[in-house]
Amino acid sequence: MRSRLYPLAAGNFAIGTGTFVTAGLLAPISADLGVSRPAAGQLMTVFALAYAVLSPVLAALTARMSRRTLLLLAMVVFVAGNVLTALAPTYALVLITRVVAAAGAAMFTPTSSAVANALSAPERRGRALALVMGGLSVSSAIGVPLGTWLGEAVSWRATLWLVAGLGVLGLAGVATLVPELRLPASGRLRERFEPLRDRRVPAVMVTQLLLFAAGFTAYTYIGSLFDLPLAALLWAWGLGGIVGNLLGGRLTDAYGPRSMIIGGLAMAVVFVALIPVANLALPAALVWGFLWGAIGWMIAPAQQFRTVTAVPGNVSIGLGLLSSAQYLGLVVAGLAGGAALETYGRTGVVVLSAGLGLVALIFTLVTYRPARILAAEPAPASS
Repeated sequence: MRSRLYPLAAGNFAIGTGTFVTAGLLAPISADLGVSRPAAGQLMTVFALAYAVLSPVLAALTARMSRRTLLLLAMVVFVAGNVLTALAPTYALVLITRVVAAAGAAMFTPTSSAVANALSAPERRGRALALVMGGLSVSSAIGVPLGTWLGEAVSWRATLWLVAGLGVLGLAGVATLVPELRLPASGRLRERFEPLRDRRVPAVMVTQLLLFAAGFTAYTYIGSLFDLPLAALLWAWGLGGIVGNLLGGRLTDAYGPRSMIIGGLAMAVVFVALIPVANLALPAALVWGFLWGAIGWMIAPAQQFRTVTAVPGNVSIGLGLLSSAQYLGLVVAGLAGGAALETYGRTGVVVLSAGLGLVALIFTLVTYRPARILAAEPAPASS
């Protein structure tokens, strides 16, 4: 079954590169389009907002489609969106094309997780989800630094052509290796929000929103927080993300999601607060970037496992809602981080990022209690 999951990871690699590379391209984008860096940072915000809004709507409209067909359609739309972005001559048109790309991503990523969940045995579910979502973490280690270098050396538009090419490779992989699969789901939009009636589900969503708002407040404007080579720092962050994602899946299977989420949030707050220290020298920044990336991506499989456990009869819907919450967090990060940067400079961004992380930690401690785990989740299996 692992061979059938690799194309899903490849598709997420393309999506992750297209989503996160914007943070490394703020300077060339702002220069080319004649806008400020905070305005250039809103490209990620628009992408994230479109993703969050479109994910449940598109899930309802495509509920009765074969998952393989849906994955193919999603990647075609994503590739088309990035080609249009590469060709768009103005800032306004670039924003519109990011909505098209986000529509493809909003269909692909939740569906890839649902397919991975369906194709894996319960005791290996954490690792299967980590493998598929590993495409996002690998993109941050390889795709984002490569795209950042290409954008600085050639053009940010060349980076978008690279993203489109990666999407074509993911499309070919899905067409070749992913089997036909249908999952039970309703086409009614109202039923896409039914899981929110279970109090555990909104708690997961709020944690996801706060988690991504905290992390990406710093990440989106990382080029303004450091005076060191950005491509090297992003490479270290992404490499740590690969390690963290792989370890996160295994540790979630072994110890359960609660320990991974709470421990990861606590460490993430500490590392964000250490940004001024990491900026003192490149070796310190590289170590910091690796560890921060590892901690952040280690939480992702645990949050997915937590969602699957909370809504075992509506896995596709639950993971779609989780993705929407994740991208709403990116919206908060882009808007609040941009405002903090313009008003208070880099110190404001660091304080805001750490503060949001602390709020996420406190909220999760209050809402995700051990008693609920015992009542609602199976005992974690040993690796």
